[in-house]
Amino acid sequence: MFRTRRLAVASVAVAAATALVAGCATGSSGSTSGADGGTLTLWTHNAGNSAELDVVKKIIKDFNGSQSKYKVELQAFPQSSYNDSVVAAASARKLPCLLDVDGPNVPNWAWGGYLAPIDVSGSEVPLSAQLPSTIGRYQDKVYAFGFYDVSLAFFARKSVLNEYGIRIPTIDKPWTKAEFDSALAKLKKSGKFEYPLEMGTGGLGEWYSYGYSPQLQSFGGDLIDRDGYKTASGTLDGKNAVEWATWFRSLVSKGYLSKKSGVDPNKDFLAGKSALHWDGSWNAVKNADKLGDDLAVIPPVDFGHGPRIGGASWQWAMSSTCSDKAGAQAWLKFSRQTKYFVDYAKATGTIPATDAAAKQVDGYQPGGKFNVFVQYARKFAEVRPATPAYPYISTEFQKATQDILAGADPKNALGQAAKAIDNNLKTNHYDAG
Repeated sequence: MFRTRRLAVASVAVAAATALVAGCATGSSGSTSGADGGTLTLWTHNAGNSAELDVVKKIIKDFNGSQSKYKVELQAFPQSSYNDSVVAAASARKLPCLLDVDGPNVPNWAWGGYLAPIDVSGSEVPLSAQLPSTIGRYQDKVYAFGFYDVSLAFFARKSVLNEYGIRIPTIDKPWTKAEFDSALAKLKKSGKFEYPLEMGTGGLGEWYSYGYSPQLQSFGGDLIDRDGYKTASGTLDGKNAVEWATWFRSLVSKGYLSKKSGVDPNKDFLAGKSALHWDGSWNAVKNADKLGDDLAVIPPVDFGHGPRIGGASWQWAMSSTCSDKAGAQAWLKFSRQTKYFVDYAKATGTIPATDAAAKQVDGYQPGGKFNVFVQYARKFAEVRPATPAYPYISTEFQKATQDILAGADPKNALGQAAKAIDNNLKTNHYDAG
């Protein structure tokens, strides 16, 4: 469920945020910004997600009832149109005071002048208590925060791994590249699986960056040189990146991985069609309900430069055009109560953003069957590049990865992507800081 949700939103987010950079006029504080006589408008993408929307409604109701100075009014959008609505409103300088934003897009929207830095000091939950990936920063300023995150992992059946003599790795001793390759070879040789590995290659949009760039980073490459975020050349198409891409392509040529997976990879995994599934914590409960104690939740592979997973999910922010920033920040501060972190995690099946909340969520407390996801998020998460160019970078990486899976030369495909990204950096003056 959550993976489908993430991919649907991500494809729109990339398109919308790319459009955003074309019109980046900074909003005016005198514009109609959703604050009128103490009334603050709040936008959310959760119109089609009643469980999470109910939590938002609860916080608004509690806040409105706690004082009489401000009143927050909710406007919920379908996920498919949310980002387009934000971009259109930003261009007209009519953003609401409060809005949610997908974590990877925070730098782009902050750079575009649509978000204002926030000050939530004095909240019940300090920012220092949160998973780093749940805080949206750009140029050393905090623009957003989230109540939860998600985590990637491999799912497998313990019985299958034991049958073929494959070690079940731990967070302290993950698989090495050699072990992983050996495991795939054994599973393929068994003849039981047409494709022993499932990694969602039929996915769309930002899944490619979220799902595969952590493996690229574990090889020692990256989407861009993070020292200044001024160039992708030499990093995205460097020696380590080409090594990753060559290995990634070999998964297809060796028959370990389908170059385009089915519509519901998790359903296929539960049906026994694959032995290893690179997937997210959003399917953990479903997998545990189906497989029980036979379910193995496995950390990311260490390909030589440490295990990596993607970090950052939906977060809350304040618009730059809000004419009552004190009121908006009052709501943000009020929302930062442990009970709401707990409510979000329970409603969405996600990782609580704080340890205090995790202790109150079944399965995520220390020793719980899903606490490994909390540990992965804290230990292995790498946020996507904190640059306004990220939406464009993600699109180019997707193109290159799809071409590589289809048989394109890895060095050429990554080289073309790096060149296109560098041109985009120069055109939009991102490389100037």
